[in-house]
Order: sequence, then C-alpha cells, then structure tokens
Amino acid sequence: MTLQFLPLDSDFVAAIRAGGPDAYGNPAEHAVSDGPGNPCRHCLRPIPSGVGMLILAARPFPDLQPYAETGPIFLCAEDCAPWQGDGVPEIATTAPDYLLKGYSAAHRIVYGSGKVVPAGEVSAYAAELLRDPRIAYVDLRSARNNCFQTRITERP
Repeated sequence: MTLQFLPLDSDFVAAIRAGGPDAYGNPAEHAVSDGPGNPCRHCLRPIPSGVGMLILAARPFPDLQPYAETGPIFLCAEDCAPWQGDGVPEIATTAPDYLLKGYSAAHRIVYGSGKVVPAGEVSAYAAELLRDPRIAYVDLRSARNNCFQTRITERP
C-alpha cells in the first residue's frame, strides 16, 4: 500500500493568508516561529526559526458534527508549496511519537483505532488502519497536544 499525506487545501490556505476567517470566524494571528515545534500544515515542514507564521483554528472536516475536532494549527505566513512528495513528510518525523486515529467515510472516529505510535511506525500503523474497510482516512495528530498535523489516505 502506498500512503498519501495530504496538506491543507491551497485555496483555504490562500484565503487565510489574505485575512479570511478561521474555523472560529477570526483572522489568523501573526507570529514568528521559534523552530521545529511549529509545523506548517500546507508544506508539511517545520517553519524555520525566525520566520513569520500564522496561528489559527482549523477544523479539517467538511461539516460541523460531534467528531469534527477543531484546534490550533500553524501555517507559513508567506507562500509555500503544498506537500506533494512521496514517503513521510517532515511534519511526521520531528516528534518522538504521534497519535493516529481512523475515520469512516462519514467522518466519524472508528472506535479502537486511536493509538500513539513512535514516529518511525507512523506509516506502518496508518497502512494497518487503512486496510480496515471501515476506515476511509487516518488523521495524524500531536501525541502531546492533540493538534491536527495531516491526513493520510491510500494513494490512488
């Protein structure tokens, strides 16, 4: 199985950078990155120390519903290319471990799928979850703060 790590939608990112509202209806906050703990959800790389970044509330789900988690994320303040690479992006390698959770096509958590795994096991556990016919995608989250990092699907 070949995995695909999905960046946030470029149109959404462009709208946020232009001052558009986040998931709570607010413009993004402007800040300066202090290093690797600030991963961009568009290029899926850490925002370098000293570089401008945006902090906003994001809800990576199409509709409001009980399982549509909302939380803080970071974006590069300046344009960056969306992740299109093969393999595991940097955003999934900079912490010692991550929380992975499987979701159904109806965007509901598949109970029993959530697990904290070491960074080196992200791909293996995501592939294991995606073999379950109930699971349409896997969300990679911070194991410490539960912040959304990226969505993982099987590459078509």
